[in-house]
Amino acid sequence: MLPQELIRKKRDGGTLDKEEIAFFVKGLADGSVTEGQVAALAMAVFFKGLSVDERVALTLAMRDSGDVMDWSDIEAPVLDKHSTGGVGDNVSLMLAPALAACGAAVPMISGRGLGHTGGTLDKFDSIPGYKTQPDNELFHKVVKEVGCAVIGQTGNLAPADKRFYAIRDVTGTVESLDLITASILSKKLAAGLQGLVLDVKWGTGAFMAKLEDAHALAESLVLVANGAGLKTTALLTDMNEPLASAAGNAVEMQNAVDFLKGTAIDNRLWDITVAQGGELLATGGLAASASDGEDKMRAAFESGKAAEVFARMVTALGGPADFMEKSELYLPKAKVIAPVYPEHDGVVTGIDTRAVGVAVVGLGGGRRAAADVIDPSVGFTDLAGVGHSVDADAPIAIVHAATEADAEEAAVMLRRAYKVGSPAEVTDRPCVVGRIAP
Repeated sequence: MLPQELIRKKRDGGTLDKEEIAFFVKGLADGSVTEGQVAALAMAVFFKGLSVDERVALTLAMRDSGDVMDWSDIEAPVLDKHSTGGVGDNVSLMLAPALAACGAAVPMISGRGLGHTGGTLDKFDSIPGYKTQPDNELFHKVVKEVGCAVIGQTGNLAPADKRFYAIRDVTGTVESLDLITASILSKKLAAGLQGLVLDVKWGTGAFMAKLEDAHALAESLVLVANGAGLKTTALLTDMNEPLASAAGNAVEMQNAVDFLKGTAIDNRLWDITVAQGGELLATGGLAASASDGEDKMRAAFESGKAAEVFARMVTALGGPADFMEKSELYLPKAKVIAPVYPEHDGVVTGIDTRAVGVAVVGLGGGRRAAADVIDPSVGFTDLAGVGHSVDADAPIAIVHAATEADAEEAAVMLRRAYKVGSPAEVTDRPCVVGRIAP
């Protein structure tokens, strides 16, 4: 086969068969297909699209381009989730240990921050000693003995996707629904999962700003995942305001610790975490239904079992043995901590959530370039949600910054991100706005 012939076929609207897709993916992995050819195929797919069968074939070929995790020595159902990204989205930190407390095995392979959205691995990097990149042996050992492990992608997990994404990133083809689907699912399939829930977000802080676009992505992901043999459902969730009342790395980690210990729980965060857990427990056969699974998730949190599993996971991956008891001593603190007050009194009627995430990046809590070093201590806490009153005594948030100048600049950005008006302007929105099943 010749790569240029496959490019021409797709360019003209043809359908690629499994063998042709496997040939191209092999070339992605071993370098025999040039960057120009990869970019050309990506652009052809962007404009002509892929059929469901093509998407399944591409996903499976990229899965098989590297290692595929084997959990056959673990009797528990192997479950995980994927979020399309948002601001203040630290659900994974609570979800993984709660699922493990309910009898699941959760090998959660997570990513770092991308653009204005936070990354789960960056949050765990704020814990001294925690190994976000353990070898496969330690990863397997922790999942088997503790029940969950949250780590980063290993070097040989779906390597074809890694190269494909890097080329798409610089050729204007990232937004292809077909290629997004294959990219997300190839890594999840390589993790050896038996059940997956997808958190597909929409709103001002999501990559999909429109609900209909998020719905289309969710349908594509569920269709292809199940077509590839992975039991999958998706929840459409609201990202028109930060999910947690904290945005940043160490501050979101502390927020998660408070949630697990029951000392402070954000309502929207609770609802979405419990909903995702309920779906997964039902998918894995650990609950009779999603509703029954939600009851089990609540019990895991309220009994303290989820917190116990989290503590064991942190210790097993190199973190402090007393992290849960002394998290505030271990997590890095910003030099400047100050309230951000609104320009006038009123009620929060809307939030440009993306702008909140960009403000965190501006503080040093995210990356402008891939090589940037993150300051884990910076961010916002006590973020006011939609419907909250703000005034001279009730700030919009507390800013955590490295310098006074950084704090002042972030405060200006945050005020611009918030709309403050009257209670009559507030619109109630559910956290979970839809569910996509096979």
